[in-house]
Amino acid sequence: MQNLTDNTLMMQVKNGDLNKLGLLYERHKKRLFGFFYNLGNNPSVSEDLVQNVFVRILKYRKSYTGEGSFAAWMFQMARNVNYDYHKKAKKQRVSPGISPEDANIGSEDGLNEALEQQGNVFLVKKALNLLPVDKREILLLSKYRELKFYEIGEILGCTEGAAKVRVHRALKDLKTIFLQLETR
Repeated sequence: MQNLTDNTLMMQVKNGDLNKLGLLYERHKKRLFGFFYNLGNNPSVSEDLVQNVFVRILKYRKSYTGEGSFAAWMFQMARNVNYDYHKKAKKQRVSPGISPEDANIGSEDGLNEALEQQGNVFLVKKALNLLPVDKREILLLSKYRELKFYEIGEILGCTEGAAKVRVHRALKDLKTIFLQLETR
């Protein structure tokens, strides 16, 4: 079963073999969790959103065509799930959760130790969280989830070239923010 591609598994799910969805879940739950968490959701919200993605995959399985990559299709759903969650939370005036950097406040000793061990990782994360959501999202897809530019283009509804330009611009903005944080 491990040698079946994601597209093959999803086509089997589409055709009624719902047990294959469990394999897709096991393969992608960590990637999705990291995606949601790095967008600023707390861990429990991130876990809920991962579940919501797979509920939607099950619900909309008939719309899967098998063209393009499964990861691009899945991350498009993940983007929609995240957007819907925050739209609903805003409407209900519910706090969407604690961002990863806020969770570290109050643990000064651990923070200093982590900074010594990891160098500028903290500043990169902080800079990433200061980017607009669309640019943060595209960097997470490109650099942290390691999607190809054509897959990012599928997710964003643009060409591969446009996806490259967007990633480049987001990296440029991240660098600017990082350098500002570093000089403080």
